[in-house]
Amino acid sequence: MTDDPKTETLSDKIDRLIAAIERLAPAAPPQSDIEAADCFVWDAASRALQPVERVNRVGIGLIRGVDRVRDILVDNTERFAAGLPANNVLLWGARGMGKSSLVKAAHAAVNSGRPSSPLKLVEIHREDIDSLPGLLAILKASPHRFVLFCDDLSFDHDDTSYKSLKAALEGGVEGRPENVIFYATSNRRHLLPRDMIDNERSTAINPSEAVEEKVSLSDRFGLWLGFHKCSQDDYLAMVDGYVGHYGLRIGADDLRAQALEWATTRGARSGRVAWQFVQDLAGRLGQRLDG
Repeated sequence: MTDDPKTETLSDKIDRLIAAIERLAPAAPPQSDIEAADCFVWDAASRALQPVERVNRVGIGLIRGVDRVRDILVDNTERFAAGLPANNVLLWGARGMGKSSLVKAAHAAVNSGRPSSPLKLVEIHREDIDSLPGLLAILKASPHRFVLFCDDLSFDHDDTSYKSLKAALEGGVEGRPENVIFYATSNRRHLLPRDMIDNERSTAINPSEAVEEKVSLSDRFGLWLGFHKCSQDDYLAMVDGYVGHYGLRIGADDLRAQALEWATTRGARSGRVAWQFVQDLAGRLGQRLDG
C-alpha cells in the first residue's frame, strides 16, 4: 500500500474501511470459566459469569422452623443434581424466614455429597431477567448442571419482562435446558402486586383472560414452598441454634428474656430478626461470630 493518497487503489480503500468497521464493532464477550467456582453471579452488562469465591450463606442445620419445606427443597435439588426429573421452585411468603438462605444452604448440602461434578449455583438479578435467554445459551452448552437463582423476584406495573421469564421457563420452542433448574424467592405468591391483578380484572375487556395472563407465570413453578410467620417457640429455637453454633456465653433464662425483648421492639419474629439479635448479643459479649 502506497502512502500517496492519489495512487491509493480501490483494494487499499476497502481494506481501510474494513479495519475502521472492525474498530467500531463491540468487543467479544469474555469467556466464562465454569470450572472457576461452584457459585457465580451473572453479569448482564459483560454477558459473563462472575465466580463467587466466598458465598454468603449459613449451614442448613442453622435454618430452623421450616423443616418441611427444607426437606422438600433439598430432595428436589438432590434429584436434579443426580439427573432425575425435578421442578422449578418458587419460595414465597413472609419476609426474613430464610427463603434465600435455604436455597444457598440446600446447594451446599447437596454438593457436600458430590465431590465430583458439583452442582453449580448461578444468581441472576431481578433487573437482568431480560438477558435470561443469553445466559441459558451459555449454561446449555456446559456439561454441568445449574440451579439458576433469582432472589426477591417480583414485577410491577408496566413491567413486561415477566413474559421473557415465562417463555424461558416452559413456554418457548426450546423450553428450559435439561441441565438448568430455576429457583426464585418472592414475598408475593403470584409475583405480581395484588392491585395490579385487581386493575387488570376491572379494566380488561375479558377480565378472566387478563388475570390468567398475569398469574400464569407462577404456574411455571412446579413447587410452591410457603414460608409463614414463625411462632415464639420457633423464633427461640432459631436463637438457640445460633448461640449454640457460635458458642456465645450466656445463661438460658437471660438469653430467652433478651431475645423476646428484641423481638418485641422489632414488632416481628423471624429468622432474620433472630440473626440480628445474635449479632447484637455477640457484640455486647465481646465475642466474634466466626465459622
